[in-house]
Amino acid sequence: MKQDVEEQFLRAYDDLSEPLYRHLYFRVYRRERAQELLQDVFMKTWNYLAAGNQVDNLKAFLYRVANNLAIDESRKKKEHSLDQLLADQPKLEPVSDDGKHPEKQLLIEQIFKVVDEFEEPDRSILVLRYHDDLDPKEIAVVLKISANNVSVRLHRAHERLKIIFNKDDNAREISTID
Repeated sequence: MKQDVEEQFLRAYDDLSEPLYRHLYFRVYRRERAQELLQDVFMKTWNYLAAGNQVDNLKAFLYRVANNLAIDESRKKKEHSLDQLLADQPKLEPVSDDGKHPEKQLLIEQIFKVVDEFEEPDRSILVLRYHDDLDPKEIAVVLKISANNVSVRLHRAHERLKIIFNKDDNAREISTID
């Protein structure tokens, strides 16, 4: 394996392991499982690169592997106690440290609870966009769909969120999160 590929991989590990962990944790809601999946992401990527395969965008490739592992994990029908699920529920970091927008933070938390009920790939698109802060072009590479498709799905999911929140008599302007 070329030295530059190894350096690129190590740099990606240093730069992306924490954001990928948060992505996986948000998807599986269990710290230990998110750590295991993170190891799998980097091992699968390393094995792919060691086999001589080329990757044009390592960040997108790592997110694709992580997203696929999270989808596989969600397809497994494991039962967890309600207490464990509540204890492992991820906590979102505050939107601002100044505490001036607590209603915005509450809205974001409510949105992420609803997003968890969306079907794939809409759930992945919303998580990658609003949790992982990837732009539509990066999401397109991760999910192997067109950037236009990502934008359309984001718009439709956004509209569904508006309908859900209006139906729940919680008519707040969701577009403020973008």
